[in-house]
Amino acid sequence: MNREQLVRNIRRKQSFLCVGLDTDLKKIPAHLLQEEDPIFAFNRAIIDATAPYCVAYKPNLAFYECYGLKGWEAFDKTVRYIKENHPDQFIIADAKRGDIGNTSAMYARSFFEEMNIDSLTVAPYMGEDSVTPFLQYEDKWVILLALTSNKGSHDFQLVEDKDGQRLFEKVLLTSQQWAGPDKMMYVVGATQGRLFEDIRRIAPHHFLLVPGVGAQGGSLEEVCHYGMTGDCGLLVNSSRGIIYADNSENFAGTAAAKAQELQQQMARLLAKKTAE
Repeated sequence: MNREQLVRNIRRKQSFLCVGLDTDLKKIPAHLLQEEDPIFAFNRAIIDATAPYCVAYKPNLAFYECYGLKGWEAFDKTVRYIKENHPDQFIIADAKRGDIGNTSAMYARSFFEEMNIDSLTVAPYMGEDSVTPFLQYEDKWVILLALTSNKGSHDFQLVEDKDGQRLFEKVLLTSQQWAGPDKMMYVVGATQGRLFEDIRRIAPHHFLLVPGVGAQGGSLEEVCHYGMTGDCGLLVNSSRGIIYADNSENFAGTAAAKAQELQQQMARLLAKKTAE
């Protein structure tokens, strides 16, 4: 999916919601544990329920890898199901890969060739040659970690060098030499508040993948006030607040209601931006 297609889908659905598929067997409704593949059964129900209200899905690889081969099979079936039944959805593999060049090239082949994923989260710590192998694929996206939502992000990402430049600013400035806003996005946590102003000062046109709304306490209104651009420029992720909102047999219906609630907020915020 290229940038034009993504923006068109956001406008059509009046939504920039990304649903995180962080599927934990200890948290899904108990009746699903009788299924042959409980992870996929849960994901399929969530996807069918929420697809009208979102534009992207983000399965977090840790929640699949921990179950070994069965987890990988569930992940593969989930991706295939989205592509076959909801082809307008943007798929993000939240894997946070990044290694020396030849290793990154193999990761890129895995996700972009074998699995045909639209985008992949990548850690920039090892520099240019660890990121550029992911950028060789047409209409595939790298989503680079920039300023994350966790408390520990302040340990390194806000550290200033001798010239007063913070590490996340260095990541933004340097990485834009590798790819433009049609191939690269950035992860910026919703909990970072007014720091979105600094992000937009450096990267005014790139899409931002924004986790941390909902369970982590980030404000959707604040994110949009400081981070939204003329073509939206945001994919706001919600995981636990949607997929685990209900543990009964009506879990999918509740997930749909929670996703619709966010979509309606997003529609209002998009309209407000258009009116400015």
